Amino acid sequence: MCLLLGATGVGKTLLVKRLQTILPRRLSSRDGKGDLGDLAPTRPTVGTNLTDIVAQRRITIRELGGCMGPIWSSYYGNCHSLLFMVDTSNPTQLSASCVQLLALLSAEQLAEASVLILFNKIDLPCYMTIEEIKSLIRLPDLIACAKQNITTVEISAWKGTGLSEVLRWLEDTHRMNG
Repeated sequence: MCLLLGATGVGKTLLVKRLQTILPRRLSSRDGKGDLGDLAPTRPTVGTNLTDIVAQRRITIRELGGCMGPIWSSYYGNCHSLLFMVDTSNPTQLSASCVQLLALLSAEQLAEASVLILFNKIDLPCYMTIEEIKSLIRLPDLIACAKQNITTVEISAWKGTGLSEVLRWLEDTHRMNG
């Protein structure tokens, strides 16, 4: 099981929809690129969504709404991997995202989970650079102190930038974790 977590409005639902869209294109073309097409507008998730991504194996992604942050911990059981999404275009949300990430990394049930931090919305003109974010949340220190294996990637769920890397990470992580 893979948990997809992050504050409200960071793009979790769009990410899952885009991963479902990119996978057939990746399997049928050499470079996995091409027009992702338009998607219907998404709404903030209230509750949880379960989505299966079928690549080399079936990977179930459980997306939890940002408003459910206080009870995220009740979903940590059976979690092999964690996708944590940050909105790079919203500096006012960054401190709350950092607190959420710290809580996730210190949770005993997630000590063995692989973590992918997704810096989303890099396509917007007002986004913070990865260097700015790493400095503000002291990411190198977080990674050094964490029990988990942590990877980061910059993405645009809207335009599809970086989604092949996310899919590759999911496949590799779930191949290792069985």
